[in-house]
Amino acid sequence: MNCYSIRHLTRYRYSQSVSESIMETRMHPRSDSNQHCLTFSLSVSPRCRVFTYRDHFGNNVHHFDIPSEHNQLVVVAESVVEQQPMPDVPGFLSPDAWQALDAMIEAGDYWEMLLPSQFVVETPALTLLASQMGVSRRDDPLMLVQELNQRLFDYFEYVPRSTRVDSPIDDAIVSGKGVCQDFAHTMIALLRTVRIPARYVSGYLYRSREDHDRSTPDATHAWVDVLLPHLGWAGFDPTNNLVAHHRHIRTAVGRDYADVPPTHGIFRGKTSSELYVAVHVEASDQPPALDRKMPIPEDWSVLVERAQEPPERPQPLIDLQQMQQQQQ
Repeated sequence: MNCYSIRHLTRYRYSQSVSESIMETRMHPRSDSNQHCLTFSLSVSPRCRVFTYRDHFGNNVHHFDIPSEHNQLVVVAESVVEQQPMPDVPGFLSPDAWQALDAMIEAGDYWEMLLPSQFVVETPALTLLASQMGVSRRDDPLMLVQELNQRLFDYFEYVPRSTRVDSPIDDAIVSGKGVCQDFAHTMIALLRTVRIPARYVSGYLYRSREDHDRSTPDATHAWVDVLLPHLGWAGFDPTNNLVAHHRHIRTAVGRDYADVPPTHGIFRGKTSSELYVAVHVEASDQPPALDRKMPIPEDWSVLVERAQEPPERPQPLIDLQQMQQQQQ
């Protein structure tokens, strides 16, 4: 059994005060399969009431509205997650695996994970890449997925901030550079071309001193879930050429990033904004005591600020802008 304590800090700073912020977050780890979220808390400053619901993918969503003037928004999510051991993924499946996969698709509701979505579309650049990598219904589905996991790891250079949060997959495919979001979108798009259901997973990756992952340790992470016969949903991380196992902590799943951004919102105001994100994951063999506080890293100088007083008069200029953070 592995237990993880996670703190996720998001801070927006505005060059001029905004009059209102509306936001939803997907930072609450899922409880499914071998993973169980033991505790979760969300702190927001300026202070406000936070509401929660589950979307149709089963993700935990928190949302809030701050209808008062402020020049900074801070969101701190803290959680404790327990993971049970999972059996290793085999090297290959049975000879009739393609037929078994088609039978699963016909019997279940997996169409959303087979059709194009906002960031996962079939383009000429993707078609060319699929041809170069030999993506076709050969061997068995698992062998194809494992080979694709390795080949995308070799094909892409991992370069933080080389793409934007809303970049199409062609940007990464053509340049050969990207972040985990691009790796995941490209792998999902390639798998859907051969009718293998694939979904986007948002979460965290724990890194110990012995691990040498190339993804950024102090940010959220993204990888791919693939539906396979006899295995169900199995996770693969093309950014690090890993099977998503005990170090991968799931927060949300969807068709692509558009369904699962850690933060998504708008504000009223004519101003520029600056985003700062930090993630800290700590591992232990047993769940921490309920009254134990996580250590605060030195570079997290501010966690939650006091809410400011309401403005004396309404702000005359109104400009709605989106607030999202990219997954690294």
